[in-house]
Formats: sequence, C-alpha cells, structure tokens
Amino acid sequence: MIKRRRFLNVAGSGLGGFSLAYLLGSCSQQSQNNAANSTSSLEIKTKVLRMGYQSAGDLVRNRKVLEKRLDPLGIKVEWLQFAQGPQLMEGMAARRVDIGSVGETPPIFAQVAGSNIVYVVGTQRTPNTGRSSVIAVPPESRLTKFEEIKGQEVYFQKGSASHYFILRALQSIGLTIKDIKIKSIPTIEARAAFLEGQIPVWMTNDPHYAIAEKMNRIRVLKDSVGLDSPGSYYIGDRQFAEENPGLLKIIIEELHALDKWASLNRNEVKKLMVTEQKLDEDVAERVMSRRTFAGRRGLSPALIAEQQRVADLFFEVGVIPKKIDIKQALLPPDLYAAITPAEIMV
Repeated sequence: MIKRRRFLNVAGSGLGGFSLAYLLGSCSQQSQNNAANSTSSLEIKTKVLRMGYQSAGDLVRNRKVLEKRLDPLGIKVEWLQFAQGPQLMEGMAARRVDIGSVGETPPIFAQVAGSNIVYVVGTQRTPNTGRSSVIAVPPESRLTKFEEIKGQEVYFQKGSASHYFILRALQSIGLTIKDIKIKSIPTIEARAAFLEGQIPVWMTNDPHYAIAEKMNRIRVLKDSVGLDSPGSYYIGDRQFAEENPGLLKIIIEELHALDKWASLNRNEVKKLMVTEQKLDEDVAERVMSRRTFAGRRGLSPALIAEQQRVADLFFEVGVIPKKIDIKQALLPPDLYAAITPAEIMV
C-alpha cells in the first residue's frame, strides 16, 4: 500500500536518463490455441468486483454489461468514481479497487511508486484519436498559437495522460517540460476557474471540453491527434488478477463486444450520456462527434514495447525518479493468450 503523498510526489520528482525496451516473448500458435481452449482452468475466486471509473463516466458502467454477465455467476459489481487516473491508481494501491480504466501515464507513475499492478488490456488508436484532448486558453487570451506557451502556467493533473501529452507537444516545438509552469489540479476542479478566465492554459478533454465549447469559453491551441501514445488501459490489482483470471477473460470479452456495439449504435451511446452522465443533449452531440470506438488491444509484444517507450521517456527527461520495466507489471504470456481474443492481440 502506498500513501497518497508518496504517489503525488512521484509525479513531480525526477533524475537523469535511461532507455529500456522490452519485448514479451510470444507463445506458439499451438500453445495459444490450447490456452484459449482451457477456459475451465481459469479461476474466479471473488464474489465482488470493484470497478474504478473516472468522473467523465464509463460506457461499461452505463450499459451494465458486466452486471448482466456476472449476476448469473453470483458476482456483484461495485463502481467507484475517481476524479482522474492518478486518483484511481491511488485507490487501487490502497486495495479499494480491483480493476479500472486509465490512460497510458498513470500506471507508469503507480509502478514507480511501488504499486503492485498488472496491465489487463489496452485500447486501439486511429488517425482521429485525440480530438477530444486539448490544450486550450480562454477566448480573450493573448496567446494565439501553441508555440507561444513558453513560460506560461499550464493546469493539468500530474501523472495523468495530460502529462505525456504536454511533454510530447512541447518536444514538437523544441521546448521541454521545464519551459512551462505546471499547476497540478484535476480537470473537474479546474473547469469552473477556467470558464471564469482565471486559468491561462488548461489541458482538458470531453465532456469538459464540450461544456466549455457550448459556453463559448474555450479556444484550442492544440489537440492530441497524432500523439504517439499507446492508448489507455484497463489495469488490475495484481493479487486480484492472479486469483481471478476467469473474471479478466469475461471483462475483456465484454469490453470487446461493447466497442463493436457502440461503433454501430452511436445514437444510443449519446442517449446514455444524456441519461446517465446528465449531459445536455447538445453537449453529448459534441462529445460523440469526436469519440472513436476503435476497440481493445491485447498486451502483445508490440504494445508492451510502446508502453516501455513512454516510461523510458518520462525517466530520460527527469519526470520520474527511476527507470521501470513494464514487464514487471505483466501477467504471463500464456495467461494473456488464454484471456484475450486472438483478433485483438496485435
């Protein structure tokens, strides 16, 4: 268990540089088939699944797909809400959450802080992914382009996906993270101040972005389209994951099926945003105009290498205080083969 103070300190500390890449050895096709067929050996010990989600909402929760699948097995699903990914990771470190969805950055910071986690499944990205994540200013700001950001106060949650976004965005114009003044605050807490013009530069995403748009109180300097992020993940507490591989398989299957449903039923997804997240219909329409449902991505050697690259970069530029090896937060390759549909292991 780690204390909140220790986790947040990790987000602001740093040292020198190192580069590490790791490729997970893959099973043979025969062993993959054997593992996939051996579902009867995949245990489920728990009777309660505690799912963490962020304040922006979660389609998995809204559709109740896990409840429908797990109720017949006598397993109850409990949902715990968190402001952002770092807070969710803290909850998992405190053993209050079993599984949760976060961006590429929070699990790296959690691993640095000593949290005993495992990657469960990733997310595909498309050329349009990133339209909903932006670096923005109030309409009256004197800043007219992102290249003018040097020396500015930039508000975002340290250790969140925004941390990687701003790092790479700054690198693209020849600047470093030291060229800005970071003010760490969760997006939901910063929104009101930004709408009142009290925050000079804000990193945000939907639905907060769409709400600010509706009020004509936001001007975008840069979105994260084209960012070389591996995408988001479902992360699990290691002990829970190792004791309940059969449950992980069910979760991945339901996520995979839900993505396919959502891509074909976008209007139904919008209605859920209105009824479950209490968004105005026009706000939900804006959110859906930018949302992609690219599907899940298994923990393949390629994805693991991409995530290692992100971790290495954070260390090289001094954002995290020590190098980490992503392989230490993984399950065995044959277990991933058993719980992950072959079509998403890319």
